[in-house]
Amino acid sequence: MNSKLSSKQIMAVGLMLFALFFGAGNMIFPPFLGQDAGTNVWTAIIGFLITGVGLPLLAIIAIARVGDVQTMASRVHPVYGVIFTVVMYLVIGPLFAIPRTATVSYEIGMIPFLSESAINSPVPLIIFSIVFFIITAWLAMNPTKLVDTIGKVLTPALLIILGIIVVKSLITPLGDAQAPTGAYVDGAFFKGFVEGYLTMDTIAALVFGIIVISSIQGLGVTNKKSITKICVQAGLIAAAGLALVYIALAFIGSTAPDALGLQQNGGAILSGAASYLFGSFGSIILALAIVFACLTTSIGLVSACATYFNKLLPRYSYKTIVLIFSIFSTIIANIGLTQLINFSVPVLVIIYPLAIVLIVLSFFHNAFKGYSLVYICALIPTGIISLLDGLNTAGVNVSGVMDALSFLPLFSQGIGWVVPAIVGAIVGYFIALASGATQKTIQTN
Repeated sequence: MNSKLSSKQIMAVGLMLFALFFGAGNMIFPPFLGQDAGTNVWTAIIGFLITGVGLPLLAIIAIARVGDVQTMASRVHPVYGVIFTVVMYLVIGPLFAIPRTATVSYEIGMIPFLSESAINSPVPLIIFSIVFFIITAWLAMNPTKLVDTIGKVLTPALLIILGIIVVKSLITPLGDAQAPTGAYVDGAFFKGFVEGYLTMDTIAALVFGIIVISSIQGLGVTNKKSITKICVQAGLIAAAGLALVYIALAFIGSTAPDALGLQQNGGAILSGAASYLFGSFGSIILALAIVFACLTTSIGLVSACATYFNKLLPRYSYKTIVLIFSIFSTIIANIGLTQLINFSVPVLVIIYPLAIVLIVLSFFHNAFKGYSLVYICALIPTGIISLLDGLNTAGVNVSGVMDALSFLPLFSQGIGWVVPAIVGAIVGYFIALASGATQKTIQTN
């Protein structure tokens, strides 16, 4: 057995992780941020990078140290561990993220090549989603080969295609950045911070951690400290790649209005920019980039979800669950991209802060002696405030309660849960000490 990997192997694992992260939302949200942030794009992108790159990196490291998300969540309570993990896998899996990979591929990569009559028909999306998930299921059937399939083949192809678009946009910019709009005028950083939720990458990191660990073990490394070290190295490679691509895509979005006018979403910005920069050939380049990005993410998500539910429900084989999730995702994908985003955003607003608090606390686990009360007292106020934010995002009238909580720091910026979480953790720690609590969660170095 190896205690370490070669630089080439670590790079392959890092590229695989980058490709697993870089999917549907990663392509469409940064350009839209750039368009709306305008001259404040660099302030906004810093906030976006914290939640879109920094937190996913922390999550990968946390999972490498702990083992899996259920073990981490069980530090609150074993029942909470199962419920939280199942919800996480369903949200990042067949309910939202997996179907979204197919719908984004279709709407941005395929629609430009269809006639108007075909666009208005449900048949092309049905056919495309079936083919898309057949390929996904086929490549996800053998998770130990994901490094070779994704890290050594699909990712380099994706990076080459993205590189062509980015370099061309730098050589011949679309125009000058416009004045910021909406929340980006006075709160660009915090708006960018919350927009980073939409990539789902922090949640995805908790899910993908099991794939990365399995891939490293498949390469012959079994020592826990060595696995953690390699996960950190691979995570840094993936984070660097994501940061560079996000910055480039945000730059394209910020300069696009001069040439394209204001667009309704990031997909339209990318499509218009590709056509503007490369003519009709641009649509082909963009279609390839979108399909590669979404396919790699789809494969990784199906594999990760099937691995977890096979462990939770061992009576069903890994391959059976892959087929079930692929078929279910095909059905959900035909609801349409707009509907999927509308459904997913409120859910993400609710569960993202819970995931962030859990990840951050995991790094201080031994420092506060592993008291469950620390987790409980931090997560309760986080959950309440996040639930209200989610309901508000979904259009439910909770204005009375929201007004009552408006005194909280950062509440108007959409992250009012931060201070209550910190205070809750501190209160939980002192309550545990004062009561002589002996119940602790499992220590993890």
